[in-house]
Amino acid sequence: MKFKSFLFVMIVGCIMSSCSTESEEFVSEKLSDYLPLQPGKYITYRLDSFTYTNFGTVLQTHKYQAKHVIDAQITDNLGRPSYRVYTYIRDSAGTKPWSANGTYFITPLPDQTELIDDNFRIIKLHMPVKEGFQWRGNAHLATHPYSPTYNFNNDADIQDWDFTYEPIEPAFSYRGNNYKDVLTVTQVDDQSNAPVTNLDAYGFESLSLEKYSKGIGLVYRKLILWDYQISPTKHYTGFGITLWMIDHN
Repeated sequence: MKFKSFLFVMIVGCIMSSCSTESEEFVSEKLSDYLPLQPGKYITYRLDSFTYTNFGTVLQTHKYQAKHVIDAQITDNLGRPSYRVYTYIRDSAGTKPWSANGTYFITPLPDQTELIDDNFRIIKLHMPVKEGFQWRGNAHLATHPYSPTYNFNNDADIQDWDFTYEPIEPAFSYRGNNYKDVLTVTQVDDQSNAPVTNLDAYGFESLSLEKYSKGIGLVYRKLILWDYQISPTKHYTGFGITLWMIDHN
């Protein structure tokens, strides 16, 4: 009898413990924690980029400083409150004046944050902020959105990219710049024959990830999309950018 009583107590205890665990609800951090939006806020980045020229046979690189400034809150074309962001560019050493470089829009919604730049509408962040959570951030993009500028296959399945939250890093450093409480979003990481070692085989690299620092915003971005084609001639098509924050207010 004593054994049966003990077994009963153990079973009840396990059930109660399970119920208690299941009743605990995950509380997500706010998206605005990692992408704060206030008019007048700016972030200055170092921007390195590459592309292929001379019919895909020459790798050309460029280095700049880029500045993103939140201008004002507006209403987007869907009638939603949004923020207009102006971008500026200058030489990598920062010795020349800023030149206007474009405009994009950030729209914060209750469960996601969208960025609209030209014809690209991307869900950058999504609730809940939790390791392993996935969403289709490029669901609104057209098929082959980089065509006809880049005639590659990297964007053939771009709508199916699974944006995924990686574990939050207490600290992240890049080229002497240190960032705290960093949320990483991996968008795609796929490659074959990269770097190209077999010159007679197709190769490609698709890599896209972003890092957001709590209370600051986007502090690091890497986007590489290229492929190596062997017909009708052997050549590369594509581009890459690496962006990292060097100053902010």
